[in-house]
Amino acid sequence: MITHWGIRARVMLAAVLPMLALAVLLTAYYTHSRLTALDDALSARGRAIARQLAAASEYAVFSGNRESLQQIASAVLAEDDVAGVGIIDDRGQVMARSGMLDRQLPPVSNAPATESSQLIQGPTLRLIEPIRPSRLELDDGFAAITLGSAAQLNERPLGSVVVEMSLRRLQQQRNELLWASAGSVLMVLLGSILLASRLSRGVSGPIRVVAETVTRIGQGNLHERVPLLGGGSLATLSKGVNEMAERLEGAHDEMVGRIEEATAELRARKEEAERANLAKSRFLAAASHDLRQPMHALGLFISELAQHPHAPESRRLVQRIAASAEAMDNLLDSLLDISKLDAGVLHPNPRAFALQSVLERIAAEQLPSAEERELRLRVRPTSHWAFSDPVLFERIITNLVSNAIRYTPAGTVMVACRKRGERLRIEVRDSGIGIPQESQEIIFQEFIQLDNAARARDKGLGLGLAIVRRLAVLLGHRLDLRSTAGRGSVFAVELDAAAPEQMSPVGENSRPPGDIKGLRVALVDDDPLACAGMESLLRSWGCEMQSAESVEGLLGLISQGRGMPDLLISDFRLHGEQNGIDVIQTVRARIGPGLPAILISGDTGEETLRMAQRAGIPLLHKPVRPARLRALIHRLSNQA
Repeated sequence: MITHWGIRARVMLAAVLPMLALAVLLTAYYTHSRLTALDDALSARGRAIARQLAAASEYAVFSGNRESLQQIASAVLAEDDVAGVGIIDDRGQVMARSGMLDRQLPPVSNAPATESSQLIQGPTLRLIEPIRPSRLELDDGFAAITLGSAAQLNERPLGSVVVEMSLRRLQQQRNELLWASAGSVLMVLLGSILLASRLSRGVSGPIRVVAETVTRIGQGNLHERVPLLGGGSLATLSKGVNEMAERLEGAHDEMVGRIEEATAELRARKEEAERANLAKSRFLAAASHDLRQPMHALGLFISELAQHPHAPESRRLVQRIAASAEAMDNLLDSLLDISKLDAGVLHPNPRAFALQSVLERIAAEQLPSAEERELRLRVRPTSHWAFSDPVLFERIITNLVSNAIRYTPAGTVMVACRKRGERLRIEVRDSGIGIPQESQEIIFQEFIQLDNAARARDKGLGLGLAIVRRLAVLLGHRLDLRSTAGRGSVFAVELDAAAPEQMSPVGENSRPPGDIKGLRVALVDDDPLACAGMESLLRSWGCEMQSAESVEGLLGLISQGRGMPDLLISDFRLHGEQNGIDVIQTVRARIGPGLPAILISGDTGEETLRMAQRAGIPLLHKPVRPARLRALIHRLSNQA
């Protein structure tokens, strides 16, 4: 407990404790001496009274004069502190009594004493004194004869006197003495406390000033200084604290200056980086649009070219051209997905859907790649329904399956679904090269490929898993990875299960899958090459085409009686002030609000996507993949 005391409390304890101990010892010694002296004085006074009474009663006891004895006893009773007096003969008979004799002591009749001054302590102080006969010296001839018998008579007491002294006044004196001693100790205690308090203030006051100043310095008030207090160690302490504060203040000012310089430099670099990033974004937006335009037309022409019969060597060249274009498409699509996810413009549309149809579609798309690498691609059948955005979820599983096929030299890639309570766990397993434990986190970063230092094109771009993680976070799905180097990997996605829903029946006017023959399509595109490629591809699919460079030209064609279109496709960026959304809205105002429409754009900026989402128009980014375009046209034609 004392270890937690402050300096002032310790100084007061050191000053008060010795003085208090000395005062208590001296007072106790003095009090004990005075009490002993009072007791001895009362006892001596009682003995003296008893001896005087015994001497005065000798003749009266010898002669049996009770009246004289009673007078003597009464006279003795008048003395202070005498409570009772008794005179007893040698046979134990009470010859005289005066006052009150304490009954708690032995009876007076049993008190004949043979020894001088017997003292009995009880409620009172009883003194018993024997009455001895006086020795008589007779100057006659018979002295020698009677001396022997007289000596024998003198040896036997004539009786005894009993004197009882009251202890009341002695007890009162004792109490007064004790109170006086306690008062003295109290006075000494108060005096020592006052003195110790003064001493403690003198000792702890300067130290407290130093401590408070150090506390304020520690709180950041580095300008605080300790006044010079006294001399010796206190002066040394004060000077040391002041020197420390000056050094801290100097170091703080220097550090603040450095921080301000570093902050200014970082701010300048940040502004420079922001300007560079803005310039990069502008460049990428412009370059992306300019690059996507010819790539878009190239993809359309390649798709149409692949539908024509060719010689084996020519077909091989067409396939290689298509593979190269597809690789470029994949790069552009991955960059577009990353940019949309980072910009936060991609909004999921969760709903219940059957897993089996999604997994089968993924397997059908990835089966050619697996067969090319001589791998077995298996999908375990499942009847479960999931709750998620089916398009984004399909992109996650597609990327995982594609990644598994790419990094599995031989063996099997399996897609399976497991039910765990109210959640589903979709696993993509492979028997590939595996992933070391220390690398299982960095593979989800952009452009990270552990086994592709040469950046071989057939192993992708390192964006698939980065897109998977971002999509999983966006959808709120748990992404899990278990892998051992050389023994394969298991990627798993956990999502909520959903109750099965009744499939809506196919309408009578619904088209069979992939059938868009006879569909009247209106096309607005100011790029002749892209317009020609799109028109040629759609005609090869059996569509009836109306194409123009502007909305005015299209409306002119419609007004010439060439028929109302069943679907409108427009490029987003057009010559003039109108964009593709304005074109679609203008045509819908002329024909009807229910006209299905598709917006095509080479812009990857988030603003274009937001505008399309607000207008409720599906957006396809250039270069448009023919299969995706055909699937969207088929879906919109069935909804019309």
